Amino acid sequence: MATWLYRLGLGAHRRRRLVLAAWLAVLAAAVGTLIAVGGRLDNEFTIPGSESQQAQDTMAEDFPAAAGTSAQIVFTAPEGSKITDPAAARAVQHTLTAAQDAPQVAAVIPPDKAGTVTPDGRTALAQVNYDVTRSDLDDGTLDALEDTAKAAEEAGLEVSVGGQAYGNGVLTPSVLELLGVVVALVVLALTFGSLLAAGMPLFTAFVGIGTGLVGLLAVSSAVTVSSTALSLALMLGLAVGIDYALFVLSRHRTQLAQGMDPRESAGRAVGTAGSAVVFAGTTVIIALVGLAVVRIPFLTVMGLSAAATVLIAVLVAVTLLPALFGFAGARLAPRPGSRAARRAAAITHGNQDAESPAEPEGPGTPEGRTPEADRPEAEHPKAEHAEGERWEGERPPAVMGRRWAGLVTRRPLLFLLATVAALVTAAVPAADLRLALPDNGSAAHDTPQRETYDTIDEAFGPGFNGPLLVLAEADTPGESGQRQAGAVAARLKELPGVVKVGQPQYAPESGRAVISVVPDGGPQDDATKDLVDAIRADADTIERETGTTVSVTGTTAIGIDVSDRLRASLLPFAAVVVGLCLILLLLVFRSLVVPVKATAGFLLSVGASFGAVVAVFQWGWLADALGVARTGPVVSFLPIVLMAVLFGLAMDYEVFLVSSMREEWVRTRRARDAVVDGAAHASRVVTAAALIMFFVFASFVTSEDAIVKPIAFSLAFGVLVDAFVVRMTLVPAVLAMVGRGAWWLPRGLDRVLPDLDIEGARLHGKPSAEKSETPHEVSVSHVTAD
Repeated sequence: MATWLYRLGLGAHRRRRLVLAAWLAVLAAAVGTLIAVGGRLDNEFTIPGSESQQAQDTMAEDFPAAAGTSAQIVFTAPEGSKITDPAAARAVQHTLTAAQDAPQVAAVIPPDKAGTVTPDGRTALAQVNYDVTRSDLDDGTLDALEDTAKAAEEAGLEVSVGGQAYGNGVLTPSVLELLGVVVALVVLALTFGSLLAAGMPLFTAFVGIGTGLVGLLAVSSAVTVSSTALSLALMLGLAVGIDYALFVLSRHRTQLAQGMDPRESAGRAVGTAGSAVVFAGTTVIIALVGLAVVRIPFLTVMGLSAAATVLIAVLVAVTLLPALFGFAGARLAPRPGSRAARRAAAITHGNQDAESPAEPEGPGTPEGRTPEADRPEAEHPKAEHAEGERWEGERPPAVMGRRWAGLVTRRPLLFLLATVAALVTAAVPAADLRLALPDNGSAAHDTPQRETYDTIDEAFGPGFNGPLLVLAEADTPGESGQRQAGAVAARLKELPGVVKVGQPQYAPESGRAVISVVPDGGPQDDATKDLVDAIRADADTIERETGTTVSVTGTTAIGIDVSDRLRASLLPFAAVVVGLCLILLLLVFRSLVVPVKATAGFLLSVGASFGAVVAVFQWGWLADALGVARTGPVVSFLPIVLMAVLFGLAMDYEVFLVSSMREEWVRTRRARDAVVDGAAHASRVVTAAALIMFFVFASFVTSEDAIVKPIAFSLAFGVLVDAFVVRMTLVPAVLAMVGRGAWWLPRGLDRVLPDLDIEGARLHGKPSAEKSETPHEVSVSHVTAD
């Protein structure tokens, strides 16, 4: 793979104008397609094959208004007045008449017919039904409905309009969300010490996400794409787009500082660091595509959308970026005398030492003396230097990275236990994880849907915000079927947790009826789920007694079924991700310890992230500071999305950090020094990449979207923990404790495993992997910055 990517980098550098023109043409074509066909986002949650979805589809045949989306209008009279007072009643009637004539309205159910007037007479609730889903509502439909409330407001009534028809809109990046890009530019400028170099990853990232998002919007005219899928693609595409370019650009600048020809350097940067980028991107793509196994359409589209954006970011990093190297030429080289130039010189010196001929045999072994590389580590010349002492003949220390790695490896067991204890403690709240889809109670406080939700909750009870719909199918149509529907309604009233059962809406031709059931709890409450389970458990008894089959549907029931399927899929998906992690790292590092350690670290990162999400969004810790509109169950698909994304990002940091340590081990055969030196060389770029990704994700935590906010928070927290706690602390501690055993692989397994050569060893004219006793040299880690 490295050889092929090397040739690709050379070709892109040589034909840079053609490559740049091709990418701009692709972007222009995507924009043109979007303008021609338009885009339409669909935020409906469906779950094909479930009882609730089948009942919803059947119900649409006879009751399109009940199967479509709905809105709610709440009227509240002033203190001391009633909604039934003549003036107030006329205003309410005028509003409902206007609502009936509003665009796309199928039916309006007034408060007196629905029985939704509070005992004190101050508040009334009307329902507006549409015969289309929320995503099929035309622009301006809800605005027109809100305009009908003006007559009631002029009469002195307080009116709020909300309901299921209102949902999450398209995320529009604000100034706070774009702040992540600004912070990324600052980190890049500090890392490279050059605005030209700092701007290059941002430019390529913008080209990548522009192409991906515009293309995704264009596809949405034919395929169901949610606004959450668009938001996740934006977050992930921006973060990995910058990071992948950072790795390749850092490698290129190091080689330029060593005096390498710019064209050759571009090819080698793509062949080495680009190979690791392809590997890291592939892991993210595989994990995201794996979301399709859950068999929930909106989650499948979300995974495929994000995977497509990551794929574009990888392609940009290995094609457009080397083309830009060609335009920049030698101007990307670090200034002579800069830190990057000194590091590059030291790297060259270190590699020459590693490739020098072996010392002649002497009297120390049966054939002579003990070779330096095979002496016990304690017999080597002292590798630890006093702080501030000059490192002669070695790479200059990356002060903070070296100090931290040295501290960790001096007391590895202590740091291992402390790190594991901290992460396990952070994961403790995850035991209380509850999953549900968000409703309007999670919307921002100043939105009409949240105001309506809160008013209904206070005046009528939480169940009126998420009534259940029971589809009753009689064995005979006509009057007999209507009596059977009435018997079902009477039976439903007897169930515990039922506040109100509506009058059955009956279709005599088919013998079907729709019955509204108001639960005692809200849409996300466990009591509501228990009621759904109770109705389904009682279905056989109801059929025996009444001759009618019943099934539960409606937005609330569909949301419960979606959450149940996601909950059931969580452990199998985790097992797939863990197995994939073990296999991929076994192939890359040809070691048994590294994959097991990396997988354990990934699980600790995921557990800590779950715990942080529960603590903030479910328990309410720091909820006000982070602008959480309402605490409660976590978004049901967040755990699976977090595992998929964090898996790929964790493998990214693992490859760059551990490959640096392995290279030092190959060069010196001093296990502990290899960990310290490798961490020192890789820490700067890994730190910069993690900070960029953290700030990009963290900037989206400012969003008021009830789905985007917790996902962004979990990814930001997960990246921070995985990069700095797991990779920069746990990894050195474990490798220092294991010593030489970290790089051991049984001979038989070593022979049968394929050689991926993501390190680009063949570019140096040597095999990428010598067998067990002579571990292969890894050159991907020579990724340094100013």
